[in-house]
Amino acid sequence: MCGIGGMLGQPDRVVLSRMIELMKHRGPDGHGIFADDQCGLAHSRLAIVDVAGSPQPIYGPGKVGIVNGEIYNHLSLKSKSYGYTTNGDSEVILSLHKGKANAGEHAKWISQLDGMFAFAIWSENQLILARDPVGIKPLMRTLVGDTLLFASEAKALRAHEDYVPAIDNLAMKVRIAWEYPLDGTTLFADVHQVRPGTVEVWELVNGYPKMTSIAQFETQKIEPEISWDDPEGLLESFTLSVSDRLMSDVPVGIVLPGGLDSSLVCAVASEAAEIAQQPIPACWTVAESEDNPDWQAAELVASRLDLQHHQHILESDTFHSKLPDLAWHGEDLDVTVLFFQPLFEKMSESVTVGLCGQGADELHAGYPRYRELNNHSTMVRERLNEMDAEVTNLDSDGWWNENHSPEIHTKSLQDFLQFEIDNGQLSNFQLRLVDRHSMAHGLEVRVPFLGSRHRNASHKLPMDWRLPANLEEKAALRAAADLTNLPKEIVRRPKLPAGRATSPRMIDSLLDELNPFVEGIARKNKDLERTLLKQPEIAIGLGLFEAMHILDGGRNKRVGDVSDLLQEVI
Repeated sequence: MCGIGGMLGQPDRVVLSRMIELMKHRGPDGHGIFADDQCGLAHSRLAIVDVAGSPQPIYGPGKVGIVNGEIYNHLSLKSKSYGYTTNGDSEVILSLHKGKANAGEHAKWISQLDGMFAFAIWSENQLILARDPVGIKPLMRTLVGDTLLFASEAKALRAHEDYVPAIDNLAMKVRIAWEYPLDGTTLFADVHQVRPGTVEVWELVNGYPKMTSIAQFETQKIEPEISWDDPEGLLESFTLSVSDRLMSDVPVGIVLPGGLDSSLVCAVASEAAEIAQQPIPACWTVAESEDNPDWQAAELVASRLDLQHHQHILESDTFHSKLPDLAWHGEDLDVTVLFFQPLFEKMSESVTVGLCGQGADELHAGYPRYRELNNHSTMVRERLNEMDAEVTNLDSDGWWNENHSPEIHTKSLQDFLQFEIDNGQLSNFQLRLVDRHSMAHGLEVRVPFLGSRHRNASHKLPMDWRLPANLEEKAALRAAADLTNLPKEIVRRPKLPAGRATSPRMIDSLLDELNPFVEGIARKNKDLERTLLKQPEIAIGLGLFEAMHILDGGRNKRVGDVSDLLQEVI
C-alpha cells in the first residue's frame, strides 16, 4: 500500500516532495519522484510484495506510472513478451497499458485487474487516472490555476502554495444529513474523487488540464435471483477472497472486533492460508475493558478456532489524546470510531497487512436502517430541511446523481442498497475510515468481503436472504457461517455499532467532556445550527475538522489539547 500524488501542468519537484511529506505515513519504506515538462508523479511506498525491489514510480517503454494498492491476479496477467524489471504486482498495470487511447479503450484492459487499487500513468501526453471497482483505495483531484493536482489524501493537495482548503457547504450539509459524503464530493470545496470502477484520461489542451474522456470499466449491479439455496458456494466465494488477500511477503493479521463479519474472516483463515500456501494469520482485538461484549466475543472466536490472539485494553486517556489524529487522518467528521487508531497502531507493531470485515453489511443488508426505510428517509429529509439544503438539479463535477432526495432512493431495500453502493456509503465512509486510519500507522488493510468472487455471488442473493421479514439480518451470510466452526452465539450475534460497541463508556465520557463546545460550534455554523445541536458528536467532529484542516490553510498537522483546538474555532 502506498500514497500517490501528482501534477499535470507546471510540475514542480518541490511540490511533489511536499506531497510525499504530507503522506509519508502511508509509505514509510521509500519514496520516488518523476517529472518532465508537463507531468509530475510522487510516490511513498509501503513495501508488501517484492519488498527488496519494486520501487516506484515504475518505468516502461515510453510510460511511467504510480500505483497504490494490490493486484491479486497479477501472476495470471503477466505477459511473456513484456520485459518486467520487478517481481511485484504493480508492474503488470504498466504491461497491460498499450499506448495512447480514449478512456473506453483503456477500460478494456483495466477491467482485467482483480484488486484494490488507484493508479496514475503518464504516457504519450496522456495522464490516466483509475480507481478500483468499489473504491477501496482513494484517489482525489482538484484544479489549481493551470495545474491538475491529484493524490491519495486531500491533505497532500496543500503541497501546492496556491491551493487553500475551504469547506464545501453543500457537501457538508449532505454529509450531515445522510451521514456520509455522497458521490464524488469531499468536505473540501472543488476537491472531487475519481469514481470507483472508472478511468479518466486527462491531457493538456492549450496548456490547460482537461479531462478528454471518461469511462467506467466496472459497475456494481444488485440483481437478485428468484430463489437461492447455496450457502456452500457463498462460503467458498468468501474463502477464496480471503485466500487471495493473503498474498504478501510480509506478516498478515486479522482485525477482530468480535462481530460476525470479522469472525467469519477468522473462521476461514486456516483453509484460506492452506490454499494460498501462507501462514495462518493471528488476530487483534482492543476494547475498553475485559467485560466488554466485543472483547468477550473475540476471545470466544479466537479460542474456538485456535488462533493466536493479541488483546489490548484501551488506556483511559486514549481517545482524548488520539482525537486530533483521528480528525487529521480521517479528513471527515468521525468521532465515535476512535478505537480504530489504537487498534491499527497495535497491529502495525507486528504485521504490515491486516484483513477486516468491512463491506459485509452493505452486501448483506446488515444495518438497522435497512429495516426502517421510511423512518430513515424521514430523518434525512428533516435534516436537509433544517439546513435548507437543496439536493435536486445537482450537476457539478462532484455529483454523480442529480437528485439526492431521500424519498426517491428508499422505495425498496434493493433500491436503497444500490443507492448506497453507487453513491458513497461504502467508499466514502466505511472504506475511507479503514484506509485512512490504518495507513496512518503504515498498515495495509484488505477487505475480503469485497473480493470479486464474493461480491458477485452476493449481488445475486434474493432480498429475503439478506433481510428476511421478522428474522435476523444477513440470513444468507449466517447460513454460510453455520457451515464453519464458529460458535452459534457468534453466528447469531446481532449487528452492533462498531465504535460504541467496543468502547461505549469511553466515548460517552469524552463526548460529555467536550459537550460545552457544541453550542458554540453550532452557533458559528448558522445554516447547520439546529441539526448540529441534535447531533453533538457531529458538532465536535466539525469543530475538529475546521481546526485541523481549515485554520491556517491546514498546511501542517496541528498539535495540542482537544479543548484548545476546539476553542480556536468558536
